[in-house]
Order: sequence, then C-alpha cells, then structure tokens
Amino acid sequence: MGVFRSLIFLLSFQLLHVAKGSMVWLNESGYEDLVVAINPTVPEDANIISNTMTMIKDASNYLFEATKHRFFFKSVKIILPKTWTKKNYLRLKTESYDKADVIIADPHLKYGDEPYTLQYGGCGKKGRYIHFTPNFMLDSSLVQVYGERGRVFVHEWAHLRWGVFDEYNINAPFYVSENAGVQATRCSAGVTGKPVFQNCIGNKCETRECQYDGQLYEAGCAFVPELNQNSKSSIMYMQYLPSVVEFCDKYTHNYEAPNMQNKICNYKSTWETIMESDDFRNSSIVTSLKPPFETTFQLLQTQDRAVSLVLDVSGSMAASNRITNLRNAAEVFILQIIELGSWVGIVTFESSATVRSLLVQITSASRRQSLVQYLPTTASGGTNICAGIEKGLQIITEKIGTTYGSEIVLLTDGEDSGMSVCRERVRESGAIIHTIALGPSAASELEEFSNMTGGLKLYAVDVDVPSKLIEAFSEITAGSGDISEQSIQLESKEQTVPSSGWINDTVTMDNTVGNDTFFVFSWSIKQPFFFLRDPKGKEYRSSDFTIDTSNLKTARLGINGTAEVGDWHYYIQNDYTAAQIISVTVTSRAASSDIPPVTVHAYMEVANIAPNPVVVYAEVSQGFLPVLGATVIATIENDLTAVSLPLFDNGTGADMTKNDGVYSSYVTSLNGNGRYNLKVSAQGRKKTIRLGHRQNRALYVPGYIENGKIQMNAPRPEVADEEIQANLGSFSRISTSSIKLDNSPNPTSGFPPCKITDLDAYIENETVVLTWTAPGGDLDNGKADHYIIKSSANLLVLRDEFDNAASVDSSHLIPQEAGSSETLTFKPVNLVIENGTVIYIAIRAVDDTNLISDTSNIAKATWFIPPKASVPSDEGNASGGVNITLIVAVVAGCVVLVCIIISSTVCILQTQKKRRDPAIRM
Repeated sequence: MGVFRSLIFLLSFQLLHVAKGSMVWLNESGYEDLVVAINPTVPEDANIISNTMTMIKDASNYLFEATKHRFFFKSVKIILPKTWTKKNYLRLKTESYDKADVIIADPHLKYGDEPYTLQYGGCGKKGRYIHFTPNFMLDSSLVQVYGERGRVFVHEWAHLRWGVFDEYNINAPFYVSENAGVQATRCSAGVTGKPVFQNCIGNKCETRECQYDGQLYEAGCAFVPELNQNSKSSIMYMQYLPSVVEFCDKYTHNYEAPNMQNKICNYKSTWETIMESDDFRNSSIVTSLKPPFETTFQLLQTQDRAVSLVLDVSGSMAASNRITNLRNAAEVFILQIIELGSWVGIVTFESSATVRSLLVQITSASRRQSLVQYLPTTASGGTNICAGIEKGLQIITEKIGTTYGSEIVLLTDGEDSGMSVCRERVRESGAIIHTIALGPSAASELEEFSNMTGGLKLYAVDVDVPSKLIEAFSEITAGSGDISEQSIQLESKEQTVPSSGWINDTVTMDNTVGNDTFFVFSWSIKQPFFFLRDPKGKEYRSSDFTIDTSNLKTARLGINGTAEVGDWHYYIQNDYTAAQIISVTVTSRAASSDIPPVTVHAYMEVANIAPNPVVVYAEVSQGFLPVLGATVIATIENDLTAVSLPLFDNGTGADMTKNDGVYSSYVTSLNGNGRYNLKVSAQGRKKTIRLGHRQNRALYVPGYIENGKIQMNAPRPEVADEEIQANLGSFSRISTSSIKLDNSPNPTSGFPPCKITDLDAYIENETVVLTWTAPGGDLDNGKADHYIIKSSANLLVLRDEFDNAASVDSSHLIPQEAGSSETLTFKPVNLVIENGTVIYIAIRAVDDTNLISDTSNIAKATWFIPPKASVPSDEGNASGGVNITLIVAVVAGCVVLVCIIISSTVCILQTQKKRRDPAIRM
C-alpha cells in the first residue's frame, strides 16, 4: 500500500504539469495514446481523417530524424463528432474532445488557418493543445506557406510536449547584431536569404529590396530565405525549408535573436531545452534508421452523454447543512447544467448503496423536474465509496450496455479506508470519475480516481448556502467540444448580510449568451425580500420565482426565450432579525450556435521555479481568440482561510506572454498542505475589452528565393480590428478549479522577488534608458527592497557570470509596488557611445530579507547608423540632408585653408554629429 501511495503521489504531481489532462505516455521512445479530436461544428469529410493520419505518419519519421533517433509516434486515437455518420467506430473510454492533445476546429471569425499551440507556462512546461483548422488539413495550397503538414506538426509538438518557443518574431523581424549589422531574427543565423519588401494593391503585388528607415529596415520588410540551404536548423524557426531537419543546439543557436525562445528559456537552444525534459531523461537512442513501429490509429466516435450522480448520504452529511446544500446543488446540475439529450441516473451511498433513479434521458424540462424528486433529503450511516461507484457503473451498464465513455460524479465529505477495493474496477471501467470533495475531511485518496480516469478534481468549502457546491457542479459540463450546448456561470457569490441589510448588484448579460438563463437565490435561515430588474426595466418579484416549499431555502427564476442583453440588477434585503448568508447564482447558455460565447477556464499548478510556488491561470477567450483587457480576480480558499488577488495578462511576473488571453499570478499565502479551491471571476466592459491573436504559431513563410529568383507567397491574411471586435461586449463569467498540495510550497523564509521579464533598453543622447515592470518583494506581490543592475558588451557574460559584470549605479532608485513602471537612465562607465555600440543590461531584484530574484531578460541597447541611411537634415532644411563623405571633405578643407578658425569649426562639427546619429532602440 505504501509503495502504491507513493506512486499515486508521483502521478498526481506529474499531472499538475500535463497538458489539459492529456493521456500521452512514452513507451520505449514511442508516444502512445496521442488524441486528436474533431470539433462537432466541422462538416463531415473523410479526407480530414486520412490527411490527419498521413500528417502524423510523416511527422513520426521527421520527429525521429529531428531528435537523433530518439522519439516517434506509436499510437494515435482520432475522436469523431457524434453528428458524423455512424460506422463501426469504437466508443470513447476516458478520452474526450476537451482533453485532446490536438483539436481540429474552425477558427472564430475565420481568422486565418495558422496552426498554433496554446501555452500557459514557461520554458519546459507542457502546453494545453495544438489547433489545426479543417482548411489547413484539406487545402494543399497551404503547404506552400507553412510547409509539409508533418513538419508543421513536429514544430507544434515541440511547443506542446517540451515547452519550447518560436525562434522567429513577427513584431521584431530584424535586429542589430554584435558586429553592428542588421540581421533577420532567426535560428540558426546560418539560414541565408535577403530582406524583401512587398507592396500589394488589390491582387497586384510588386517586390523590391528593403530600404533603411534610419534605424532598421522599413516597416513591412520581411526576410525571404533561399529555398536551397546548407543549414539544417531550426525546426522552431522555419521547418518549411527542405534542408531543415534539426532543432538548434548549443553549437548552432543564435542567442542574439530577439525571439521568445531566447527570452523565455534564458537564451538556451531548443535542443538544450528538450534535453532537460522528462521524455529525454526517460528515453534512449533507437539503433534503427527509421522508427521501429508504424504509427497505428484508432477511430473513436462521441456518443450521448451518460452520467451517474453518486452522492454521499452518510451521517456526517447531516452536519453543517451539507445534505441540503447537496440537494440544492445537484438540483441545479439536473435543471440547469446537464445538456439536453444526456442520460442521468442517481445513486446514494452510506454503508451500502441505493439506486434512486435508473438512467433517464433529459429530453424536456418536465423530465428534469421529475428526476429532481429522487435527490436525497436525509443522511445517516457509514461511508462506503466503492459500493456507490459499483452501483453507479451498474445502472450505466444496464441502460447503455457498457461503461466506456460514461461519467460518474462522485461527491463525498468523509473518509473511507476501503477505496483500494474498487481501484482496478475503476481503471478497467473506461468511465471518467469526477470527484467533489466536500469539507476538510473528505477522503485523501479521492483524487486518485480522477487521476486514473482523467476526471475533474473539485473541492467545495463548507458554507451554509449551496453556492460553493453549485460552482463545483457547474464545472462538470460535456467534454464533446460543443460549447453552444454547455451551461456557463455568469455569477456566483455569497455574502453575510446583517439584519435589514441589502445586496444590490448587477450581472451582465452579453450578446454571446442568454438562452436557458436561470437566477437562483439561496439563504441560510429565512427567505429575504428580493426582486430582479432586466436592462429594459422589467421587474421580477418573488411571485415570479419558484420557491422551494420544503426546507431547501432556494428561489429559482428561468428567463423565457433569450435574456435581454445588458445589466440585470438584483436587490435582496435580509428582513430577518439576525444576520444570515445569502447567495446568488446565475447560469446561461450560448445565444446562438453561430457565435461562440465568451468563456473562462481556471487552472492552478505548482510552478517549476524555486521554491515552487503555486501559480494561478485563467484563460479568457471567445472561441479560439483571446479576450484582452478583462478584469480578472482569483479567490483561493480552504476551510480555514481565503485570499483574493488580481490576475494579469501583461507578460510580467507569473504571466509568460503578454496579450494572449491567459491571466496569471503567483500565490504566496497558502496555509500549508491540503485542498484548495480556486474561483475566478472575469468581467469586461466595452471600453476596455478587445480580442487578440494567438501566439506560438507556425511561421507564415512570406516567400522564397530559388535560383536567384524571388517567389513571393500571397500576403498573410489579416482581420481588421473592427471585425475582430464586432461581437464582443461587456460580460461576466465565473470558473472554478482546485489543487491538492502534499508538500506545501510556502517556505518559512518567504519568496524572492519574481524574475523581471520585460526589461527594455535604448540609447538617447549618449545615455542608456532602462524601463521595466517592478516585481514584488514576494514574487509578484508587494515591492522589492533594491535592484542590482549589471551591464556588459557580451550577452553570455550577463547570463553566466552576472556577479562579475560591470555594475550600474541604482542606489538612488527606490523600487515601487509590483506592477508599476520603473525607469532608470545612466551613462556607461569606460565606454564611448559611437556608431556600432552594443551594450547589454540585466537586473536582479532583492527583497528586505536579502532574497534575490533570478536574472532578468537581457536587454540590448544599440547606437547604430545603418549603411546607406540618409542623414536627417537640420530643422528647416528642405534639401534632405548632407552626405557624410562630403562633410569629411569639407572638414579637411577647413583644417588646411581656415586654420585660424579651427576651434569654432570643431564646435560646429560636434553639434552636427549629435543631430545626425539616430539611435536604435532594441
């Protein structure tokens, strides 16, 4: 038992880092159980299946070569929508669309066909999923701009599996190198090509060599590679090129390039990063010249959802209002959450298990109401979790004929030493087990079942109203990928209201939701006075609500049709003689199947940086487009305490990438081991909200050069900001998650400041100007005590020998609160700033206990006049400037012929030099 528990703990720790519940595992260098899922909105097309198979077979061979005969793809499962023609496809087991490693789905607003990988965390952290569009899988012309599909797949797989980043930079396609030349942002630097400017008017395009703009190449200039190269790297730059069959390693890596791989991975090459992965450590080189196994495929098809509610009614459930809250929350699940067409049954357990309702299909509101009548109202007896699970599986088998692909929602508040009895039964069932731990004493082994089956692990804090349990149940939506059918939480809150006190607040109904909308008010003692007003002023009083006549203390209002867009105001007064807790829950579904609703997904994990703090993520998106500018607040709590903190999408602190719709923050105040619940509230207002574009994507190749001739591809499709924001308005969303800590990351000595990741530097008037975002004293909370700033003419000196680099005086700079903008100017010591000057700067922050942050990103400041650059004219001079050669000749003539005025000539020349030296801001 002890060995097994250690194994389970190791597994649960690893799952904190696994992409979205991915079940991929490495079997003797071969990846098994890779899951590709096709979105239900994709029209049926057998070519998508065949092309997917071909892509992954090609990728397996390419990956095997790229990793020096170390990895390949052994087995793949492809999930087909249930709307596609039913053939002899296999049933799903624990696989699902929302846990797939690769999804094939149309982009929202048809924003291009760029393959990309969604990555939350930092270097070496697994991503969430790879996204291909149906058009990418079907349109062979896209091979011209992205390369062969198998090569693109390996590019994205490296993002997903090994946490490496792109080696190009659309926003900074060129940079000034240490040898004072302008270079394309690429890896390796040995990739040859030329800078080309393409000007298109309608369907007519003209190309020419790029011109300098006084700093770098003009805006819109692109690097066009030679098609036939000698360079073998790198796959994370341009897998399109036939010669590219390797990742950049420490010998070929271009550490100067201003790309995400250098920034996020501390200037390490992609191959060095891959070598640090668990996969690499647990594998060895295969001696054969090609993968030892052909990739095998299974075709699976989504079926109707089948769910058993397996609910604890043991004696402990009678305490703290738990059985009442359980009934209330399960009622919300049946009436509001579970999707139409699903099959639902109810089992309760204490010392033994009882079937309260066999599986029935949810076909109408009346069927929902009839099923609610079987929910439990009383609690007594012991706790036998395995008995409940066995009954839950039994009623599924009786109706469906198999437990494959089914779900069990297991809720318990107590311990059970006999859970090992049914462990193998659970493993073999092919069912997904979602667990809800209620209160502080729920079985510590509970999450084992979720880990084994890919189910959700949820935790609800004990309160006198059902809101916490409702939040947990609301997360258990169908994993089919059909977001239009899923219930979405718009509001969930509880508040202790004094006698005669009010709760006056609003819930925003945006135009992406509004169907099947419910308002639920609950109270702990006595029914309060309340009413609701819609955006047009229509009022709903208590007589319009359905008020439970039993002891459930709940009022529910369903809005007919599609709810009005705008702010819904609710007013609740506690007219009881003492304070009581009152809760508000609002759920809705998509207003239209054509417009994806705004969604929020909460996620929490242990970071892989010392001393391993917890980091919180909230992904806010509409369809596949990130939502920017939202106000996102996270609340982390257990039965003892709660802490709230804002999450940011600014590319600093815990947030790795700015404007990717993933809002993040470190948590530094957790009270030891145990379960923690995460609740994320996201709100947006029209004036601040906009949609963005996905990052970490395959490079759209602008063209190529073959036999000296430039062949340009069509310009990369762009969508105007007006179009991308057309369907986005104000919104409110709630999402929950949980984490169980067995080794608390909270050190007694506190946390150091977080790493500064947005340090920027440029030269102005022979002075270096630094800007960055202030870290905290504890990671990204509070403020640091002081900064240590170093400079060098060599980037690697700062990375590897920071303490030995030249110091920059920052003694006068007092750090500000985390998130504030910091600025420092200084003149380099023992360095003359002249044309071609390159200086690197890095920072460490120190807190008041002398804990020191990691070294920041390394900023580069350059003073550079590009060759052939025109010299800016003096003010009022319309001639456009003076040639440098002419100036030198004039000066020489003056020295010979007008020596008597040499001192004044020198002054004039110095003044002119300052005017004509443009600085490069890097």
